[in-house]
Amino acid sequence: MNQIPPIKAAPSCADDADPTSLTVAQARSRILDTIAPIGDRQRLFLRDALGRVIAEEIISPLNVPGHTNSAMDGYALAGSELPGAAPREYRVAGTAYAGTPYDGGCASGECVRIMTGAPIPSGTDTVVMQEQARIVGEQHVQLSPGQKQGQNVRQAGEDIPKGGRVLDRGRQLTAADLGILSSLGIAEVSVYRRPRVAFFSTGDELRSIGESLGKGDVYDSNRYSLYGMLKRLDLEILDLGVVRDTPEALKEAFASAEATADLVITSGGVSVGEADYVKATLEELGRIRFWKIAMKPGRPLAYGSLGKALFFGLPGNPVAVMVTFMQFVEPAIRYLASGRPWSPLVIRAKALTPMRKRPGRFEFQRGILSLSPDGNLSVSDTGKQGSGILTSMSRANCFILLDEKNSGVAEGDLVDVQPFEPFMMGQGPRDYRAEGQGPRAEE
Repeated sequence: MNQIPPIKAAPSCADDADPTSLTVAQARSRILDTIAPIGDRQRLFLRDALGRVIAEEIISPLNVPGHTNSAMDGYALAGSELPGAAPREYRVAGTAYAGTPYDGGCASGECVRIMTGAPIPSGTDTVVMQEQARIVGEQHVQLSPGQKQGQNVRQAGEDIPKGGRVLDRGRQLTAADLGILSSLGIAEVSVYRRPRVAFFSTGDELRSIGESLGKGDVYDSNRYSLYGMLKRLDLEILDLGVVRDTPEALKEAFASAEATADLVITSGGVSVGEADYVKATLEELGRIRFWKIAMKPGRPLAYGSLGKALFFGLPGNPVAVMVTFMQFVEPAIRYLASGRPWSPLVIRAKALTPMRKRPGRFEFQRGILSLSPDGNLSVSDTGKQGSGILTSMSRANCFILLDEKNSGVAEGDLVDVQPFEPFMMGQGPRDYRAEGQGPRAEE
């Protein structure tokens, strides 16, 4: 009787460790090593530049503030004239306003009534706030003891000195940056062109919203999740829809994306199934640099190039799409746009729930980060962590980061946590049973 030879199992996404897979850190490093940041520039009016990446170093043409001025409403005088151990009475020589400086002198025994922002009068270097003064008659005031020479005075150039570097090239401009630039009299800035990102989903089972579902069909959620994550960034976005799982359809979609985009993203079709054609088509038309990462969820991620465009082939499962985008695609886009390496915030929190894990892969478990009554940060998981359970992402406000060496978490352990952006402390689990939207993940 002939014996049937045993099946030799190939590495798969069910394995805890795969020697052919890259670590998360290795994958991030390899991605950034292949990216040439965008160099195209354009000039914009200041109000149109919010959120854009500045393409020039800003050097201040003037001092801010432009003159030494009062930080308070009060009375200006020489520091050598301050009261000693007891209150002292002074003659008020005049008044200084922000738009109307006081040009007279200030002799011994005198002070000048001064308003916030007004230039410090000649002969004075200290301001006593009005709350520590008492008016005595029409032209006299009594100032309290306990003052210090130089107090409540803002020096010229204290915030920004003339010739000082204000903003570095590659910075994404914030509302505060716009205020700083306007304080320097700068009306226009040079910024880098926005990255152009094309994306589409693959799968014959996928249907767009509005279409009817046949047996085995599902609505395409990945494009909407991707669009939402891309929309948060400063990009030009091209949605190519759902592409059929055929080499011909994929070649056509790749050609369209390559012609217009700096970066192309697909979801689905990068595994080893007979109908997964993205990886094979990319190998024919472009270049694959790697396609497996030792992580969960998101092991099958293809990274390479398509002509001059960068390419990310994300997994098909909806949670894996979001995890891989946030861990690899977003840092790549930010580097492409600015030339500056970027990584998300990681903090420490106490685990409120135990978490099962075996060593070998880096896991990104979905969690709910909150402020405990004792004032410390704590985190719990969202329940079932399957890569198809998109409600685990909806409930979560952070990832719980369990690296390759981690063998599980006990209640009370400290864990690394990556908050989502925006981070909403109050966003906790919802009872989907009460809302008629299916079972809770905890069940």
